[in-house]
Amino acid sequence: MKNLEQRYLDRLSDIYPTIAAASTEIINLQAILNLPKGTEHFITDVHGEYEAFSHVLKNGSGSVRRKINDVFGNTLSSRDKQSLATLIYYPKEKMAQVKKTESNMEDWYKINLYRLIEVSKRAASKYTRSKVRKALPKDFSYVIEELITEKYEVNDKESYYNSIIMTIIRIGRAEEFIVAISSLIQRLVVDHLHIVGDIYDRGPGPHIIMDKLMDYHSVDIQWGNHDVVWMGAAAGQRACIANVIRICARYGNLDILEDGYGINLLPLATFALHTYADDPCSCFQLKGDASKNVAEMELDVKMHKAVSILQFKIEGQTIQRQPSFKLENRALLHRIDYEKGTITLDGNEYKLLDTNFPTINPEHPYELSPEEEDVMERLERAFTGCEKLQEHMRFLLSKGSLYKVHNNNLLYHGCVPLNEDGSLKEVELFGKKFKGRSLYDALDRYVRKGFFAVDSEDWENGKDIMWYIWLNPNSPLFGKDKMATFERYFLAEKETHVEKKNPYYHFLEDPKVISSIMEEFGLEFESEDCHIINGHVPVKRMDGESPVKCNGKVMVIDGGFSKAYQKETGIAGYTLIYNSYGLLLVAHEPFESTEAAIEKESDIHSESMVIRRVVQRRLVEDTDVGKELKEQIADLEMLLAAYRSGEIKERL
Repeated sequence: MKNLEQRYLDRLSDIYPTIAAASTEIINLQAILNLPKGTEHFITDVHGEYEAFSHVLKNGSGSVRRKINDVFGNTLSSRDKQSLATLIYYPKEKMAQVKKTESNMEDWYKINLYRLIEVSKRAASKYTRSKVRKALPKDFSYVIEELITEKYEVNDKESYYNSIIMTIIRIGRAEEFIVAISSLIQRLVVDHLHIVGDIYDRGPGPHIIMDKLMDYHSVDIQWGNHDVVWMGAAAGQRACIANVIRICARYGNLDILEDGYGINLLPLATFALHTYADDPCSCFQLKGDASKNVAEMELDVKMHKAVSILQFKIEGQTIQRQPSFKLENRALLHRIDYEKGTITLDGNEYKLLDTNFPTINPEHPYELSPEEEDVMERLERAFTGCEKLQEHMRFLLSKGSLYKVHNNNLLYHGCVPLNEDGSLKEVELFGKKFKGRSLYDALDRYVRKGFFAVDSEDWENGKDIMWYIWLNPNSPLFGKDKMATFERYFLAEKETHVEKKNPYYHFLEDPKVISSIMEEFGLEFESEDCHIINGHVPVKRMDGESPVKCNGKVMVIDGGFSKAYQKETGIAGYTLIYNSYGLLLVAHEPFESTEAAIEKESDIHSESMVIRRVVQRRLVEDTDVGKELKEQIADLEMLLAAYRSGEIKERL
């Protein structure tokens, strides 16, 4: 039998059957290594705010505007630059607005076509022609390639390009062309997108965000705890289903489930109306602006209470079923004195704000009533049978993971669980102990088992681990000592609402601890290229907090994308840009609306902070892709040597 190397070279010769073919590919790959590295865009904690997310995606966190500045410098006014940027973000809408006031659209088309072509030339300059060609919109691929590619053989270049542009205008295709080339610019200014967790919950459009991500040219996702609870719900884990519905109800977003995913909530609504008919459900008022009518609001708060009680019951069942999760202190229904209307927590007795529990049997508080069981059975079938939800979850599984090491940056959503002394915390899962990277890897495997395992025990444990990741103190995506959902609803005493953070958050400025975390994931603290990038806990800039920790080695870029957090943070989110010149932290102002962005030509990019600027521009050879290309070149050179030595024959 041939040795492995010989077999590999035989297979490689199927792709490159001649010396010429192998040589050409080596030359091509070597050329790519010397191009500037592509721009990476980091976004975290989007929380369903699809309009703001869409805008940040379009402007590349200021990357489009920076490209315009590179091209035009001081030759265009700030107003003209902003108009051009808005045209790139929203070409159809902007042209519709312009036509209302512009008397000479032909001149307008001509001016803006030239400007767009110049910007697209600059955006395409860091890529190979092959890569640009693949990105070109189908309808105008040939024309755009002609316009953005220098034609040295053409004597009168200006006349050549003018004739193309004038023909586009004359035959009535200017608007379609502007839409196409604007889309190309958006595509080229950002080479790769990183979503560092929490696409779901709070905001009204996580399903719309997921659709956009599925169409995006290059993306990876590090799951957040809010994403994983949706994954658990899609897998049929009942505690996750109840949590997902409760959060949607709490933020007035049940239409995400009903309209966005087509999940039938009528059984829950009917049950809630019947069970809590005379209950004002005052502890379950909705968050955010009340834009619904009185009847809808009353129904939503009743559904909110109904699913919350279901959640507390089902979570109690899960805790009993999974004693290794060590969450006995979060099973609370049996701690209630139903006659006195009090609950005892940590030796203290508290008065409940709501004592109407018609479905709870004090002798067996975690048992579902027959009506509740029927509701949950139907909801479970609805979640597991929802085609669109399953499609979105498959995308999260294929493009996502609990962490990622990419171009010397360590990306994760929450934290690395630590002990009080800053050492890695050892956590037990189903009889085995893990810490640091091995904990992340084990949890990641179990999540996938919850969807794909054939063994029934692995399958059930995999589903339950998604609920564990959602709220367990040892979960790297939660990182607090408890999720005080019950206390926030039923107790007035604020001290019971406190969720103590994992020691990780106290050590973010400690070089020794951060160095040990980086080392755990295979990175060197001393290397200027290595960083930790995460979100999860909003940075309160209005209180003077900085997203940059440990002298720039750690960046916590959750600045409040979610509107629910913006009063606390004083900002509408941070994003991060990593281009060939270095790292750029971008702060964003609250996003008013898409209409305002077009009408006022406003942008939500407010300010940028250079975290690290490199002395020498980073090239593809300095990236993970570069390492892979170098390996491919080495393999091809081995094939070339085998051809020349006669070990492998050319296939002419």
